[in-house]
Amino acid sequence: MTVDPEILRTTRRSLHGAAELLLAGPQYRESGTIRLRVLADGFATVSAPVLRVAGAELVAGDRTIPLNGATCGELATAADVEAGAPQGLYKDGSGVGADETLDVDAGAAAHLEECFARGNEALVRLAPDVAPVLWPEHFDLAITLDEVNYGISPGDDFLGEPYAYAGPWEPRQGAFWNASVGAARPVRLLPGATALHDFFMEARDRAAHDPARRP
Repeated sequence: MTVDPEILRTTRRSLHGAAELLLAGPQYRESGTIRLRVLADGFATVSAPVLRVAGAELVAGDRTIPLNGATCGELATAADVEAGAPQGLYKDGSGVGADETLDVDAGAAAHLEECFARGNEALVRLAPDVAPVLWPEHFDLAITLDEVNYGISPGDDFLGEPYAYAGPWEPRQGAFWNASVGAARPVRLLPGATALHDFFMEARDRAAHDPARRP
């Protein structure tokens, strides 16, 4: 699916803000964890309060509230929670304030959430005993296995579109490792969960055998 880069960027920022201020923050204050999980059609808390984003809507119990055109403060009031990011845990984040109006395009949201869902399937296949986590700091879905981080980013300053990555804690040498994070490939070049899984498997093999990069 092709999405206008600016629409993708604004939607990504707004979804990141929703994940951080409406899901992770309230969950941390009530249950002490910031971990989120990916669903087939969006993402959700893992503990109380039970909240999720499905497509371009916030779902709280039997209430379905459109994200587009609303602020996180307004959405939090409708969901009966307090808007706000987790405090004192990390330095980065969405940069979205509680009074900022969200700009969520339904098509772009569906595209980003589909990339997360495919990535989640690939990560579960890679490591069935490790639960992938959608982290609110950078809004990426990730696991760690044998001192290598594997994940899916919806896009960021490094690459403005969804991409898969593998990042050994100790950087490796070789052409495969093409990014500061380690290795990164646009999701559009890895169609389907199988292609994503194959990338992660190759990264796992190369991380085990490629020499470390020395300063």
